[in-house]
Amino acid sequence: MDRETRLKRLRFRAWHRGVKEADLMIGGFFDAHHTGWNDAEIELFEALLEEQDVDIMAWAMGTQSVPPEYEGTIMAALKTLNYVPIAE
Repeated sequence: MDRETRLKRLRFRAWHRGVKEADLMIGGFFDAHHTGWNDAEIELFEALLEEQDVDIMAWAMGTQSVPPEYEGTIMAALKTLNYVPIAE
């Protein structure tokens, strides 16, 4: 599958997690960061989306330790939490 199609599928999965808070966190993160990802980072994000939302959110907020396979640039960016869209 080409890169553009792959990213469109990832965007859908990131924004349709089933819980509004996870949608905002994971979808907002995808929208803010995906344009700069290389193929390895896209693969890592795909793997991350297979994890439970509560785990992803706990890793991002620092309430649980991040598994070694997810440590790196994507998790560091996810931990900043500055990408979550907040309605005013």
